[in-house]
Amino acid sequence: MYRVYQAINPIDAHLVKHALEAEGIPAFVLGEALMGGAGELLAGGFIEVRVPEAFAEAAALVLAEWEIKEEALAQVEEAIAQEGLSA
Repeated sequence: MYRVYQAINPIDAHLVKHALEAEGIPAFVLGEALMGGAGELLAGGFIEVRVPEAFAEAAALVLAEWEIKEEALAQVEEAIAQEGLSA
C-alpha cells in the first residue's frame, strides 16, 4: 500500500477516497480511530489515504487535478466575497 494523501480530519480523508474511487482507483482510509488519541487535544497527522502500489501514479494524477480544482473554487469564492455577493 502506498500513501497518497495525509488528511487533516476524517471528512477530508473520505473526500479524497471517494474522488479516487470515482476514477476506478481502490483507496483505503487508515488511522481514523487514532483521532483524539491525545486526550482532549486533537491529534493530527494520523489519517492517511492509501492505494495499492500499482495505482499510485494514477492516484497522484487524480489528486493533482483535484487540488487544482479546489484552488480554483477557493479563488472564485474569495472573489464573490470581495464583491459582496452571496454564493
